[in-house]
Amino acid sequence: MSLAFDIELDTCGLNCPLPILKAKKSLTTMSSGQVLKVMATDPGAMRDFQAFAKQTGNELLAQETEGDRFLIWMRRR
Repeated sequence: MSLAFDIELDTCGLNCPLPILKAKKSLTTMSSGQVLKVMATDPGAMRDFQAFAKQTGNELLAQETEGDRFLIWMRRR
């Protein structure tokens, strides 16, 4: 899958809660409607980003696994 995105964030090698914290920081610099693509290797990333989207109101567009990486697309609210 290849969704269009405005900013790409590589959090590979970082463990919870750093991928979420870095994503939150990136989202605050973005305009409403822009898309953030996050790459992560933390096994809990998919679950963590689902919860993060529910808590913050940002839209979780898609998640997929690519080898040992997890790819997450979020739209800024």
